[in-house]
Amino acid sequence: MAYYGFLDVYSWIQNLPQIPEWKSPILSLTMCSTNPSQPSLNLTISKTHQSSKLSLSIVADFSIPISLWTSKPFKPATTKTMKLMDEETISNLLINFIEDVLHYGPNKNTSSRNSTNNYSFIKFLKLDRHSVPNFQDIFNLAFLTLFFLVCIYEAPADVRSGCLSTVKEHLAGCKSKQASKFLMKVLGSNLEEQWMRSLNLAITNWIVELQETHQYGTHFRTPSPLFSYAFSTLGLWKVQLHCPVISMDVVNANNHPADERLQLSLKYQQLEGVLQFNYRVLSKEKWVEIVVNVDNIRCDVFKLVNDTLMRERGAGSGEKHFPSRVSLQLTPTLQHQVLSVSVSKSSENPSIEMGIEKGIEASFEPPNPYVGLTVSAAESTTVSLKPWKFEQSVYGYSASLNWFLHDSMDGKEVFNSKPSKVALFNPRSWFKDRYSSAYRPFTRQGGVIFARDEYGDSVCWKVDKGAVGKTMEWEIRGWIWLTYWPNKYKTFYHETRRLEFRETVHLKIA
Repeated sequence: MAYYGFLDVYSWIQNLPQIPEWKSPILSLTMCSTNPSQPSLNLTISKTHQSSKLSLSIVADFSIPISLWTSKPFKPATTKTMKLMDEETISNLLINFIEDVLHYGPNKNTSSRNSTNNYSFIKFLKLDRHSVPNFQDIFNLAFLTLFFLVCIYEAPADVRSGCLSTVKEHLAGCKSKQASKFLMKVLGSNLEEQWMRSLNLAITNWIVELQETHQYGTHFRTPSPLFSYAFSTLGLWKVQLHCPVISMDVVNANNHPADERLQLSLKYQQLEGVLQFNYRVLSKEKWVEIVVNVDNIRCDVFKLVNDTLMRERGAGSGEKHFPSRVSLQLTPTLQHQVLSVSVSKSSENPSIEMGIEKGIEASFEPPNPYVGLTVSAAESTTVSLKPWKFEQSVYGYSASLNWFLHDSMDGKEVFNSKPSKVALFNPRSWFKDRYSSAYRPFTRQGGVIFARDEYGDSVCWKVDKGAVGKTMEWEIRGWIWLTYWPNKYKTFYHETRRLEFRETVHLKIA
């Protein structure tokens, strides 16, 4: 799965000749050339000044070349080898790419002493073609991501637009997605979060630039607006996803746009989600049961800029979207051996407490010849409703799992409604001060977790005995809604955004 025809940097490096064979002091590879009249972006390799070491650079090829990025210096391989770089140097270059991508993240200006998101203590796996499968793909993907960030932040405006349009197609392509799955596994989950925040901060900045220059059209698609992947292992299905909020589809909003400060706070956010399911295969006398239940569903909204910027130029870090609905659909893709599907929990009705109050009022008014006697009977109804309501349903052989957030004031579903103006001024509304209130429906960071203890109800498929020994494929399809209602900021603005994803997982019927 090499990147033949486009940015196969790994093969280019591997085929570089020894220094005595160079015909010029600098060797270059054209990475992006959108117009013959415009300068290209090149990858060059050259000797560092007053040293025998080499370095790679990304260069804008003007009449006077402009260096946009330079690697750490490295030594060429000994003359006894046929290649310019040995495996250790290639491995160090890959780590150099990864570290520089992480450097562009939200916390690049935050000292390690004060940053809770500094992962410098996490060690890299030894990265080479012997220890890491698909090493060439990972190497090319890491460099392509770095090149993308350098284009956004460093490239001159007259070459940036064309190159970004080209590179984004490759970042969003199938080959890049597969390579990303391998890379995320190598990095581990903590560094994966940093990596995706660096990438999605850059994507957000790019979209903001396009919006401000009126180039953002209805047909525009960002590079990897949603990154997701899934794997199956040891009775576990797991899906991870990351998406900049700015690239999610708006499905509900009021007519009055948010002011500039609020827009900044709302744009620079990222959705991070983890979906985990446990599965069991139970062999019965006449069929096989495949039982799947929720282990953990986690959705968090994480800011892509620091608190200082949010406070000085935005509306504050407390003004952000929150999850308002999660809908998942589990479907066996090949169904000829499926016999039935059963869910274990249907709609759960809220508990209702009924109470009756009766009172008698009497009054005597002298000017009135009649005695005013008023009798009143009042009936009060109290509804006990959890903020999050969970439902299961079935469509064909698909099982649907749905979590809905409700407004505790009127019981309406939040994702397709708007806050009343009365509630907006009520300081006791649940969505006011929603990240610190004792009755908040979210974690303190603003996310939600649906865990096995409360949402562990299972889905069971009965499968024909003939499926034993085969590997079955399931599709996990999902939709996540994020809503903004004002928290502490004085505004009437509200909106809801939505993303959709699809992943496939497998299990062997043993």
